[in-house]
Amino acid sequence: MTTGAALDRLGTSVYVVPTDAPESDGTFEWDSTTMVVVEARAAGRCGIGYTFASAAAAPFICSTLAPAVRGLDALDINAAWTAMTIALRNNGRPGVASAALSAVDAALWDLKGRLTDLPVVSLLGAARDGVPVYGSGGFTSYSIDQLRRQLAGWIADGIARVKMKIGRIPGDDVARVRAAREAIGDEAELFVDANGAYTRKQALAQAERFAIHRVTWFEEPVSSDDLEGLSLLVERAPAGMAIAAGEYGYDAYYFRRMLEARAVDVLQADATRCGGITGFLKAAALAEAWNIPLSAHTAPSLHAHVCAALPHVAHVEYFHDHVRIEQMLFDGAARAERGLLKPDRTRPGLGLDLKRTDAERYRQS
Repeated sequence: MTTGAALDRLGTSVYVVPTDAPESDGTFEWDSTTMVVVEARAAGRCGIGYTFASAAAAPFICSTLAPAVRGLDALDINAAWTAMTIALRNNGRPGVASAALSAVDAALWDLKGRLTDLPVVSLLGAARDGVPVYGSGGFTSYSIDQLRRQLAGWIADGIARVKMKIGRIPGDDVARVRAAREAIGDEAELFVDANGAYTRKQALAQAERFAIHRVTWFEEPVSSDDLEGLSLLVERAPAGMAIAAGEYGYDAYYFRRMLEARAVDVLQADATRCGGITGFLKAAALAEAWNIPLSAHTAPSLHAHVCAALPHVAHVEYFHDHVRIEQMLFDGAARAERGLLKPDRTRPGLGLDLKRTDAERYRQS
């Protein structure tokens, strides 16, 4: 076991991976996903972290965050996290800056695991062997046949809950939800995600219609910035339908405001945005204090370890794009088995190694 190792270098690389089909949700369309990878080095070891964000995060890491942590003890992650948050002061915390910090923090946790020869879940203290997942995709760009195939495929793989996108054409949404329910059967849970596409009254009306098809999760029915609107949905949504939001939280203050407003039944947090694993732990503490379940947003390989260390995390989003990219670019990427995501405790750190040859074709100069 190596201890007392000074951080000597942070390197970055950017990869842009095309989607396997056109994708859209209620408010956005995309044909590729950008991943910024950080490699943190100390005592001859290298830790890997990443975020799904603008390529602009990479030069920001090199110019602003790397000087803030260089020379610090690699085991003192809280010291590095604090130094980086101070360095962000004049750059603005939300958005790309926080995504950059998140990637570095994840790399530091991975590095600490490699230096101590322990998996991150053991550094944190495991609470369970694995965490439930929900299959996530069902994009509004998909035909009904594509939607049915994808959702039914997850159910066949043993995943008990699935999520689809809505909101692009509100008039079509009920028919698409009906088709999804028919495809997955009566027992599986069905989640929907509007990505803030509806107005408050639209969302209330749609919630009643979706309840007929036993939708149990309604994510971002209105904009996540509309805390009053979300609170209205929490109060008036049909029984058995949870209102979820929080994926755009970049710091603990965001999550606290959302919880104080009673704007969610389930809080979401994303370690690639909210300050890495360190920031995710802060969001989890807030959710626990309010007795609100927490759900991890996307990036399953990054969330597997921290969520297995937190007993009140409800599940991890097994997002089609990120599962695909993690499998393509990393050895050791987490795979759901029988609906559970289990961190690999035989590998140190996050258990991920970049497939450099495979990744090179997607690298941006």
